[in-house]
Amino acid sequence: MKKKYLKYTLLLCLIFQNSLYSQDTAACMQDLSIFAEYVKVKNYASASEPWLRVRENCPDINAAIYTYGERILKNNIKNGTPQVIEASKIDLIKLYDEWLRYFPKNKNKSIVGDVTGRKAQALLDFKMAELNEVYKIFDEAFTTDAASFTNPKFLYNYFKTLYDRYKSGDKEVSMEMLFNKYEEVSEKFEIETVALAKKLDIILKKEEEGKPLTSREQRRKKVYNINSKAIGTFLSNLDAIIVKEATCENLIPLYKTNFDEFKENSVWLKRAANRMDSKECSDDPFFVTLVEALHALDPSADSAYYLGLLNDKSGNADEALKYYEESISLETDNYRKAKILLKIANKFRVAGRRSSARNYAIKALSYQPSLGRAYLLIANLYADSANDCGNSQFNKRAVYWLAAEFAKKASSVDNSLSKIAKKAADSYSGRAPSKTDIFTEGNAGAVIKFDCWINRSITVPKL
Repeated sequence: MKKKYLKYTLLLCLIFQNSLYSQDTAACMQDLSIFAEYVKVKNYASASEPWLRVRENCPDINAAIYTYGERILKNNIKNGTPQVIEASKIDLIKLYDEWLRYFPKNKNKSIVGDVTGRKAQALLDFKMAELNEVYKIFDEAFTTDAASFTNPKFLYNYFKTLYDRYKSGDKEVSMEMLFNKYEEVSEKFEIETVALAKKLDIILKKEEEGKPLTSREQRRKKVYNINSKAIGTFLSNLDAIIVKEATCENLIPLYKTNFDEFKENSVWLKRAANRMDSKECSDDPFFVTLVEALHALDPSADSAYYLGLLNDKSGNADEALKYYEESISLETDNYRKAKILLKIANKFRVAGRRSSARNYAIKALSYQPSLGRAYLLIANLYADSANDCGNSQFNKRAVYWLAAEFAKKASSVDNSLSKIAKKAADSYSGRAPSKTDIFTEGNAGAVIKFDCWINRSITVPKL
């Protein structure tokens, strides 16, 4: 009898608990709907109370608790009283920890890197932790889940916090550690740049084919352009802060010291050779040592390119071209191939071989249509040739129309270059014949052919 009574009592308790849970869930769902609608119209004051109830009673019911909760707390920090601001800062850090606990994934993909990065950025923005602590959390985001640690601002500040520690004399941060981290973060920026370029190139190809974009594709193109500009800005900032440290005077002794330890490490050799090349340190004999070691250990597109560079500097143009072509053939990834082709184009430009530079830039664009720097390179080549092309002063200046056209193209395919490309296009247009010149010549609508290396035509604008 007692056993039956006990079972009956337990059954009633379970029914009662389930009933309470159902009531709590229903109430939470109602509050969730209420605060979500308020957040959508930026009525954060009205959203706060139902949001807090859901967060306390049903923390695992929906990720909106954290995505919208972040907005609510950031609004409090921006517009609240001093007491509310301080309390909201502390609560925001707590919210990120809860977010990681209850919703570490979104659509079955980890977002740990992103959320951890948000936490580190908040600690940095609101000066709530020392630089070494902020760096530690950024580093956790990067090493634990690099796939979702993609925000260019977080990537930049990840390195910037380490750089600031180095500049402040932090003994835990050596110059070698700083350069290694710079390479890692730069490579991550490149990964994100390529991922974005692949998406954008699909849309650009459709546009080139004359096919209209859907409203969804137009929205995506806008987002891709915004993200591209953000990546370009923060990557430029990243390069700007390392430029004073990454000098030949610092790089060469450091790499020489570490060479014996890392001469069997192809990643280290590639990074060292790339850094020396980008900083114009390739005239030093040690660059030859690096390249030969890299090519012997891991013959690749990179090592072949550097061998081409060495032969170029030695005046062995034919041998250099052979290695450049080998570099392109060894590379299997189209976007890395485009990058190598653009580097070769720039080397030819510096050497004054304009036609070859343009040819390689055009090849680069065949692999990556969104490579705005290739269009900008061609624009610069044309502008530099203005005095060498055309049989009259008017025709010589007409070359600038062609240069402006390619500069505008650079801006249209790569939003990260929009400011630079627009400035270049405006400059070239300003040097081209004016409306008065066209009227005086009486050649509006005429086609001008450039018989020099450019071998292109331009139509004079109609008045």
